[in-house]
Amino acid sequence: MTVIVVANPKGGVGKSTLATNLAGYFAAQGEWIALADLDKQRSSHAWLTLRADTLPKIEEWSIDVDSPAKPPKGLEKAVVDTPAGVHGNRLSLALELADKVIVPLQPSMFDILATQDFLTRLAKEKAVRKGAIQVGVVGMRVDARTRSAEQLHRFVEGLDLPVLGFLRDTQNYVQLAAHGLTIWDVAKSRVEKDLEQWEPIIEWVSKK
Repeated sequence: MTVIVVANPKGGVGKSTLATNLAGYFAAQGEWIALADLDKQRSSHAWLTLRADTLPKIEEWSIDVDSPAKPPKGLEKAVVDTPAGVHGNRLSLALELADKVIVPLQPSMFDILATQDFLTRLAKEKAVRKGAIQVGVVGMRVDARTRSAEQLHRFVEGLDLPVLGFLRDTQNYVQLAAHGLTIWDVAKSRVEKDLEQWEPIIEWVSKK
């Protein structure tokens, strides 16, 4: 089983958008996928309740920080959504579970500064340094051709972490989420640009 943790202590950067759509991709591929939510508000699990039974199945994996339950036996993939301000036991648990960590980050200087300590800590984690956990950054709500995107690249390269890709600012994610949908649950023609942006991210998470 591969566990992908989506984490950033900064709020409002698109963690749940990234986590739910990533889970949606694996479900659309026919893999047995579960979505865990370490946020007390359980927004990702609330999203699961909106999904129609006719859509590719995404299991709910409930994790109690004090007594974490093992995932369903035979599970192929799991995506773990984390809360804003994640630290302490919740962060330790997330990293203990993780094979890969994706950090969604908006390329504004304020967001970069707010996330800098977290990325520095990740880069110094023993499991990350030894390659047991892979870490990558996804630029959120940004045009890859802009100066802001270049700024994000320069910052992350200084930490020796890869930028996996950039997801544009679009209402597609908001509108689909309201119905428990992902970009893989609708006609390709409706989300063609978004699917293209996901290609390098999917390639990275799919690598062993």
